[in-house]
Amino acid sequence: MHPSAEAVGLAPALAVALFAASRAGRISRPRLAAGALGVALVFAAFVTELEPLANRTFLWAHLLQNVVLAEWVPALLLLAIPPRLAARAAGFPLFRPLVALPLWLGTYYVWHLPWIYDTALRHPHSLLHVEHLTYLLAGTCLWWPVVHSPRPAGAKAAYLFAAFVLASPLGLLLALIPRAIYPFYVHAPRTWGPGPLADQQIAGVTMAAEEAIVFFGAFTAYLLRFLSDEQAAGRLVPSSPARGSARPPR
Repeated sequence: MHPSAEAVGLAPALAVALFAASRAGRISRPRLAAGALGVALVFAAFVTELEPLANRTFLWAHLLQNVVLAEWVPALLLLAIPPRLAARAAGFPLFRPLVALPLWLGTYYVWHLPWIYDTALRHPHSLLHVEHLTYLLAGTCLWWPVVHSPRPAGAKAAYLFAAFVLASPLGLLLALIPRAIYPFYVHAPRTWGPGPLADQQIAGVTMAAEEAIVFFGAFTAYLLRFLSDEQAAGRLVPSSPARGSARPPR
């Protein structure tokens, strides 16, 4: 085991918050299980062999940790928040789609600038924890309008599609650049596995594929819900009589 601050500090804190939230309002067992899975993912990502691989050797391992914190965990944790409790934060400015999406995109893109990325890795006991925390917070803002907003399914589908389209170039860029751009991983000691460029390409392809699955999958679900709602609404609208049709006798 390779415990880090995220495993021994953040994961237990999230577990306590999840328990407190569950006591604040009724919530179904599947949603509570989703929240527990989110906590388990944080613990697993930072206590297993993935932790030293990310901090010392491989870019793909670090990107996987980032994806867990910025995309998977926030969505799972938000599912476990009771609607009554979530309603209290409905007006929070960072949860508005036009704020949350740029905030999440900015967090992703800024932290992946090579000099910032390397600086965080060279300060694993301070700045790297800040990076991980900002990913979690930005991801929470991103997913809040999807999980707890009263907006219609069509608006949520459009929001998720925008997130997918605007975030996917980062992974594709990492996969297509013909040289390794992160000096930390270029000079990392490797006794096995891919070289720096292949490592970067694997990381980029994995990131792009993961985002395609997560965001396009969620987009498809809300699009189908939108189409179903539209179809149901169409059945409820009474058809007006055709022009020129004879009126019924009195």
